[in-house]
Amino acid sequence: MDWTKTLDQLMAIGTDYGIKILSALAIWIIGAWAIRKITRLLSKAMDKSKYDESLKRFLFNLISWSLKILLLIIILSKLGIETTSFAAILAAAGLAVGMALQGSLSNFAGGVLILIFKPFKIGDLIEAQGVLGTVKDIDILTTKINTLDNKEVILPNGTLSNGIITNYTSEQIRRVDLSVGVSYDADLKQTKEVLLKMLENNPKVLEYPAPEVEVFELGEYSVNFIVRPWCKTEDYWDVYFQTVEGIKRSLDRAGIEIPYPISVEIQRD
Repeated sequence: MDWTKTLDQLMAIGTDYGIKILSALAIWIIGAWAIRKITRLLSKAMDKSKYDESLKRFLFNLISWSLKILLLIIILSKLGIETTSFAAILAAAGLAVGMALQGSLSNFAGGVLILIFKPFKIGDLIEAQGVLGTVKDIDILTTKINTLDNKEVILPNGTLSNGIITNYTSEQIRRVDLSVGVSYDADLKQTKEVLLKMLENNPKVLEYPAPEVEVFELGEYSVNFIVRPWCKTEDYWDVYFQTVEGIKRSLDRAGIEIPYPISVEIQRD
């Protein structure tokens, strides 16, 4: 046995693997430093963009682990280990998990869209999927809403993000829409002046946009007016109820009749 030749071969193999190991170690050190740098910059960018905390944490972990897996594949490839099968296993595992969690992934994608584009925020009054209420909590998969009678409704973000969402509190002001019918014998000009004065005397009704009172329909029993005051969003229900009561009181004081159907019963002997 030629020990010199064997020793030379072992030294060549050791040198080759030593170089690969040192290269892999260098890639690991540089890659780990680069990942820390990238995730730190990503975190600062998310802070400036004011991302939701749950979305920020998820995206941070997702990108961080993706970069780590990529770094691991590069290191294994540098060591001469076949990574094609490893990548295929990861792809198959990802496909299997995706099929198993198809509904959850849809909700997750919807949650990401909601947290990024922010069609509503916690505390907003919204109507979606046939539910009207105040947003209590927004998670990655679901959104919790408290209805006006204080029931908690949990909506999946997938269907929520793909449906129509009405946000009643996203704007600073809102318009109250009401209607009232008066007798055909009533003076239309007087009625309009009485209703406008009632609105102008309410401190919560805005001067601009100006409130509107107009005739919009000649009904079967009455001449119907629309009454449209504008107010701050937080004053909406106060103005709504005050206006309903104010209409009745103002018309009564002015002697203007609010008609209602009357049935006449005829009895025969």
